[in-house]
Amino acid sequence: MTEILLEVCVDDADGLLAAIRGGADRVELCSALEVGGLTPTPGLIELARSLNGSVPVFAMVRPRAGDFSYSDREFESMRKDIECVAKARLAGIVFGANHCDGTLDRHRLEIMAKMAKEFGLGTTLHRSFDLVPHIGEAIALAAELGIERILTSGRAAKAIPDGLEDIAKTVEIANGKGIKVMVGAGIRAENVGQLFGRIPFGIWEVHSSCSSVEETNAEKSGQTIAKLGFEPNGGKRRTNESEVRRMKEALGRN
Repeated sequence: MTEILLEVCVDDADGLLAAIRGGADRVELCSALEVGGLTPTPGLIELARSLNGSVPVFAMVRPRAGDFSYSDREFESMRKDIECVAKARLAGIVFGANHCDGTLDRHRLEIMAKMAKEFGLGTTLHRSFDLVPHIGEAIALAAELGIERILTSGRAAKAIPDGLEDIAKTVEIANGKGIKVMVGAGIRAENVGQLFGRIPFGIWEVHSSCSSVEETNAEKSGQTIAKLGFEPNGGKRRTNESEVRRMKEALGRN
């Protein structure tokens, strides 16, 4: 039986270390996971470079929160970010771009995919895919551009249960195009079995933050931090080494 690869998304140094120690097969390096992940800081990229041994690290290339329709200046900054990732010798990039109607931006995706190929970087099309109006057309374009995998929740806020129907459709089409499908958004050790119960074949990669809410040392201080807007309501979530191990066990990888 082929093993299911676990990619863990992280947005800080402690989360990066927890993912590696917990046994992640690949790391998606970001900042600001509370908005879906943005480009990581130069310092975090450098730390990942220094730790980048047996665990491949893919860096998010997303300059801001919100939609994936970028101005020319934003796109210029994205190209420079790809150059920085290449200089750090990370394993790959996670990227996407859409038009205002949700269709994939072929021109900008092609430029980024070509840059990745020139630099020897792996490629993941991120959840900009979940905005597309036509799954088949988007998969065909991604495959044509040589993108290795698509990260999707099945065009839903959470992959389980709301995205399962679209995920199944995506897997069926993608398998015929030679492109991998990685499922993410709300995937936990407790529910990942539902994914494979519904779609037993064709998914070989799972994406999860494997996170838990971090307890604040001082309750009053924590309330003040959230009140002043320095932390999301409900507390900061951070990748937890034990949660990574639990996910590996749930995937039959213990």
